[in-house]
Amino acid sequence: MRNVLLTTAMVAASLTAGVVAPGVASAAGQGPSFTFALLGDTPYGQAQEAAFPRLVADVNADDDVRLVMHAGDVKSGSTSCDDAHLTATKGLYETFEDPFVLTPGDNDWTDCHRTAAGGFLPTERLEAMRRIFYPVPGRTLGVHEMKVETQARDRDHGDYVENVRFTEKRVVFATVHVVGSSNGLAPWDQLPGGDRPELRLAEYEARKAAALDWIDQTFDAAEREHAPGVLLLLQAEPTASDGFTEIRERILERSRAYGKPVLLVHGDEHVQEAEPHYAGVPNLTRLETFGDTASQWLSVTVKPKSPEVFSWVQRIVPAA
Repeated sequence: MRNVLLTTAMVAASLTAGVVAPGVASAAGQGPSFTFALLGDTPYGQAQEAAFPRLVADVNADDDVRLVMHAGDVKSGSTSCDDAHLTATKGLYETFEDPFVLTPGDNDWTDCHRTAAGGFLPTERLEAMRRIFYPVPGRTLGVHEMKVETQARDRDHGDYVENVRFTEKRVVFATVHVVGSSNGLAPWDQLPGGDRPELRLAEYEARKAAALDWIDQTFDAAEREHAPGVLLLLQAEPTASDGFTEIRERILERSRAYGKPVLLVHGDEHVQEAEPHYAGVPNLTRLETFGDTASQWLSVTVKPKSPEVFSWVQRIVPAA
């Protein structure tokens, strides 16, 4: 069984790369720290869509927060993947006042072959996801947009507009497109006409190659800039199983060699938890955000001069 710490109180005694502490008030570009809101797997269904504006209002009212990051799955796996649904959800995200950074989830495209989700060809839905949620390469969503580096500028991986990188308080942040359903390897067995293994595997291999390059580029940038920490945002935990093996090993290898705090952030499993010394790497911590809820979020603070660099607290949205 994994050494998982489920509550912020339990983490405080033993984390090396993420000690739970109150968020420190600061503004982007000022002071010693930087705080962002972390979400994932939300909103799921009509009830959460209706409640989502309260979550937005709670985040917007927090003077410490200067950025919102979402760990993927903009909808549940049993709701429609059509353009109208995706566009409506994007509209909710655009009401965050701060820059909004999103990495795609499996519910957003690869699981769209499911009958309940509309029976879409996943690769077609991935194109739609990029068109709707990443309309301007190198720019985030949110009322106040932010410029970011995007892998779409890379001639070898020009399709991957969703893989972005930026630096705040000298800490390097990156999103890496890694999703559930075995990182997209799970058969598209509910697709009308059946699975399309050649297309599915070709997509997987191309996205894996892009992810491995982006991980390397992120750590290369951190080493070049003498960054005090690195944060990687994925949708799914890169477990030691099919679909994730090479990405997991690359993250472990580069984190171990880097030696400074690395925070591996993801969603997908809908259980907020933290795991220090992830996979035996002393400076690597896995942090999973809340999922399947519009009433909870994490406030994550980056304090580059602290030994831990990363800290977080749970937040509950006040009832209406």
